[in-house]
Amino acid sequence: MAAPARIAAVATAVPEHVLHQDEVVARAAEIFAPGVPDFDRFVPVYSNAAVATRHSCVPIEWYSEPHTFSERNALYIHNAVELLEQAAERALAAAKLTPAEIDALVIVSTTGVATPSLDALLLDRMSFRRDVQRLPVFGLGCAGGVTGIARAAQLARSRPDTTVLLLVVELCGLTFRVNDISKSNIIATALFGDGAAGLVLGCGAEGPAVADWGEHTWPQSLDVMGWRIADDGLGILFSRDIPNLVRTQYGAVASAFLARLGLSFDDVTAHICHPGGAKVLDALEQVYGLAPGALAVSRAVLRDYGNMSAATVLFVLERTLAEEPSGPLLMSAFGPGFTASLALLEAE
Repeated sequence: MAAPARIAAVATAVPEHVLHQDEVVARAAEIFAPGVPDFDRFVPVYSNAAVATRHSCVPIEWYSEPHTFSERNALYIHNAVELLEQAAERALAAAKLTPAEIDALVIVSTTGVATPSLDALLLDRMSFRRDVQRLPVFGLGCAGGVTGIARAAQLARSRPDTTVLLLVVELCGLTFRVNDISKSNIIATALFGDGAAGLVLGCGAEGPAVADWGEHTWPQSLDVMGWRIADDGLGILFSRDIPNLVRTQYGAVASAFLARLGLSFDDVTAHICHPGGAKVLDALEQVYGLAPGALAVSRAVLRDYGNMSAATVLFVLERTLAEEPSGPLLMSAFGPGFTASLALLEAE
């Protein structure tokens, strides 16, 4: 068997504008209260989200005005490439590599559309080789960070001496639609932020090994999470039942994944969970048999950055690896499908 791909470096990047939750509450009241007479009943959502600050590629005033899909997407392309470049430079510096030493480039994003793809646009800003393999990945939503690591690891193992740069960027804020008074859109204003991350891996690298990965997509679950495509942008779709689905149906999936590797929840030394929301983390702690609040790193990332969709789990990974853990590390995230994405890392 080929040697496992190993993670050489992880780095993150966020845009300049910082949104404090008290400012968001005030802005949301201005926007929604005229059309939602009982908006006051939504106010507790902002404190229950367990988010203190988030980052945005646009100032908070931007959210009070309507915007076309084309306007949003132009902002998406401009800011996504800027953040990808920052994340790439930081990850490469941490791995002590240059862009020319990267053999494959995987970019994951679901909050905008770009053709030529973001990886092609990045090639004109950084000195990657012109024969670098490129894989743009769209549509995985919050699961994209974990699945992205799996696809990058597969690429690294497919050819000897291949070094892969995985980049993830999500600009969730740009999907906010001021005229959408749905419950999902209102809740999204309490939760979502913008961010990017980069990860370098290769079979010859030093660092945690990507030992294995897996996915499970539940039947008849297409309406649990995703986008509704509208003339003025991407409308958020997520079910209030997600925490319950995780609590009641995910445990068997995760147990089967670990059992295939001869492991159980008791063998996992650290859980690297995408913080989809405070209630999802509560559910995961129950599934894994952990004490309430035990997923401290995921909760801290949620507090400091909100839910940045696919990028968020790499923020959790960066903080977890900084603590120099050893043993099996279980990564998990949930995305449209409805899909659970898992990866097992082995840290020495």
